[in-house]
Amino acid sequence: MREENTSIHFDQGLLEYLGQYITEHKKSVMERVLSTRTRFLTVVLEDIFKPHNASAVIRTCDCFGLQDIHVIEKTNQYKINPYVTRGASQWVDLHKHFQEDGSSSVDACFAELRSKGYKILGTSPSPTSISIYDLQPSEKLALVFGNEHEGISEEVKQKADGLVHIPMFGFTDSFNISVSASIFLHDLIQKAGAFAHADFYLSEDEKNQLRMKWYREIVKHSDIHEKVYWKHKST
Repeated sequence: MREENTSIHFDQGLLEYLGQYITEHKKSVMERVLSTRTRFLTVVLEDIFKPHNASAVIRTCDCFGLQDIHVIEKTNQYKINPYVTRGASQWVDLHKHFQEDGSSSVDACFAELRSKGYKILGTSPSPTSISIYDLQPSEKLALVFGNEHEGISEEVKQKADGLVHIPMFGFTDSFNISVSASIFLHDLIQKAGAFAHADFYLSEDEKNQLRMKWYREIVKHSDIHEKVYWKHKST
């Protein structure tokens, strides 16, 4: 599995030290975002071969407050398109699943998601899928979106916990990926309020991890500042 973000060591003193190089306005914006950030919902993209479509989904996820996006890589490796994400990729955690030994990347991704308590639903117009209107966020959900032409694979259909679709009223049977993701996330987040999940938003530990990550990315030459901080702390 390729994963672009790893666990970050948190040190309150270091956070405060780096914080002096960040404006109060930027800090307040980050705190506002952190207050509504969630891992209760996540999105999985399967073997997307048009980077701008996947990048648009990343932007959508950030706008709706999702912290994690998972990418299953089979024949296609995903590369961020910065012109489409408009900086969103810097604020979310992107997890890439690729099995170099040839084993199933779907299995690897789904195993990780299930270990974290997610119910996995593939998005598909299949007759066996339920309508988005009947889907309730009563538990942690991971929504899987397939590529632009084929949709989710048969493997995902067989291994997911269920299938869900957006009812269509025109001649075409699907929206593009970023539009579909927007509709699903808007609907689920609106419904989630009625459940009042205690773990819907990030824990304080998770927020501290993100604060450290974001401060490091915002502060210029943060690596040099860190060296100075640790040097002074050890003396």
